Amino acid sequence: DKFPYGNNKVCRHLFYEGYVRVRKRELDKLTTEVMQLRDFLPKVLNGELMEMLNKAKAAQTMREQMAQEQERLRQDCAHLQSRLEASQAECQKEREEKLLLREQLWQSGTELQQQADFCSSLGSASCCLLWSCSAKEDIITLWLSDHVKLQSFLLVAAQTLESFVCSLDEDVKVQTEDPNSQEHTFVLALAGTITNIAANTNGRDFLANFAHVLLDTLIRLLELMRAGAFPKLKVLMLMALYNVSISIKGLKYMMKNPGLLSVTLNLLQDRDWEVCLHSLRLLQSLVLEDEALLVLETNILTLFLLQ
Repeated sequence: DKFPYGNNKVCRHLFYEGYVRVRKRELDKLTTEVMQLRDFLPKVLNGELMEMLNKAKAAQTMREQMAQEQERLRQDCAHLQSRLEASQAECQKEREEKLLLREQLWQSGTELQQQADFCSSLGSASCCLLWSCSAKEDIITLWLSDHVKLQSFLLVAAQTLESFVCSLDEDVKVQTEDPNSQEHTFVLALAGTITNIAANTNGRDFLANFAHVLLDTLIRLLELMRAGAFPKLKVLMLMALYNVSISIKGLKYMMKNPGLLSVTLNLLQDRDWEVCLHSLRLLQSLVLEDEALLVLETNILTLFLLQ
């Protein structure tokens, strides 16, 4: 017969209806070989060899896992590298923008300083003209004809004086003023204009009725300035308060301020004699009024002050 896989002397197969036909001699030979392997394999494949094989298999598995982990780390590294390059590019861009903004800021600061110097110069010149004009009573009368504008001017003057005093450092507050300073000339002219307005009868009545913020600001600023600092400015403020105190309404309002009396007494110890003189004049104006005596504390009215 012809076999489908050829004629093999060792083993011939014949597929027929789902069965395999094997020669008995070859089956016996295969059985013998299997039995020999069963007896021989345990002698060769001992426990140590099996353990080594298991370790080798485990090592192979670990090696594959490490290779996968290394590939994952390589991908992460590549991703981080791309992010680093993007961050470095963005950082460089921001550094360039920062340098540009710093240059623009420096230019803006220079321009702002120039504008501030110009405004100070203009304000100083304008207020000096106002100070000179306010020495005439007809000018004060003309100003008083427009209460709204004058009240706005006095409010701005109070804010300007407060900003000037509060912007000074502690070291500057105890020094004398610079007569060449535009800012100092500016605030002096403002204070002088207020003093001249208060010297006018109608002007002091206007201040007593419509400039309460200004009066409170003057008292507070006199308290803030240290002894020996800006004596000319202090003198003008004290003169303005003294002029307002001549008005009964102005005196009554100023006496409601709890800091007025203590500020006046403290200024009596100032280093400048003019400040002391005008403080004493203001104090005299306060204590000579009968209505003011009712408001003042009795322990203040010592024999020295009455004399």
